[in-house]
Amino acid sequence: MATELVDEAIDFADELTIGVHQQEGDAAVLDFGVEVPGAVEAGLLLAEIQTSGLATVQTAMDEVDGAPLTHVELSTDHPALGLLCSQKSGWELSVDDFEGLGSGPARALVAEEEEFNRVGYHDASDFAVLVVESEELPDQSVAAHVAERTGVPESAVFLPTFSTASVTGSVVTAARAAELATFRLSELGYDPIEILSVTGKAPVAPVAGDEEAAIARTTDALAYGAQVHITVEEEFDRFEEITSTAAEEYGTPLGETFDDADWDFAEVPVDVFAPAQVTVDVLGGETYVFGDTHEEILAESFGL
Repeated sequence: MATELVDEAIDFADELTIGVHQQEGDAAVLDFGVEVPGAVEAGLLLAEIQTSGLATVQTAMDEVDGAPLTHVELSTDHPALGLLCSQKSGWELSVDDFEGLGSGPARALVAEEEEFNRVGYHDASDFAVLVVESEELPDQSVAAHVAERTGVPESAVFLPTFSTASVTGSVVTAARAAELATFRLSELGYDPIEILSVTGKAPVAPVAGDEEAAIARTTDALAYGAQVHITVEEEFDRFEEITSTAAEEYGTPLGETFDDADWDFAEVPVDVFAPAQVTVDVLGGETYVFGDTHEEILAESFGL
C-alpha cells in the first residue's frame, strides 16, 4: 500500500512540489522538504505513506490563542500496525556522515524494535519504503544500508525525505498526535492490540529558521496543542499518564527542556513526547478525559 502511495507521489511530483532523484543503484530518493520548501498536500501524502495507507489524514482550520492556524487530523482503525509498526520514527539511521530518523513500513521488514514484539508482527515485501527525517538527502550508501537491512534489492528502495524545518515537516509532525498517544499507552503496559481506533488533531507549527528550533516548535504543537480520542477494549489504571500534563517538565516550551539535556534526546524524559489532551472510551464502559491544551505556551513557542 505504501509503494502505491509513493508511485502517486512520483506521478504528481510537480503538482506536489516534490523532487525525485534516482541514485546509481536505482534507489529513489523523494525530496519532500529538504532542498525544496515542502508543502501542505505533500505533507498529507507523506503522513499517509508513513502509516502505510492505514489512516485518513486531512487538514482543518482552528485557532491557537485567537490566531487561525492550519491543523492536521489523522484517524485510524489500525493503530497497532499503522501507528506503532509504521508511522513511529523508530529507525535511527547513522551511515558514514549521514544522520536521520526512519519511519514507515520498511521498519516492519526488520522488526527488531520492541513495538513489533508487542504487536506480534513482521512484514514481508519486495519493496522497502522508509521515510527519512534529516537535514540532508540520503546518498547511495544510505540506500545500500536500507536494502541490506530489509533484504530487498537496492533498486526496490524508496526514501521519501524531509527536514523538520519545512512545511512538510510541520505537517507530518502534527499528524503524529494519534501515534504519540498510542505509543504512550503501549509503553505504560496496555496491549496495543486492544487499542481499537485513534483520532488525533494538532496545529501545524510555523516553520522555524533552523532544525533545532523546528523540533522544539513541532514538539510543542503536540505536547501543548494536540487532542486525541481513543477507543479501547479494556479498562486500565494508568490512562491519566497518556498526556503530556503528567510530565514534570509540563508548563514550559520544550526547547528549554531540550537545551537542559544538551539536545541529547536520550536524556529527555519520554513522557514529554505526548499529546496535551486525550479522551479514552472503554468499549461498553467508562469514558475518561485527561489533560488540557495550553495555548499561551503555544503562542510563545510559535511566536504569535
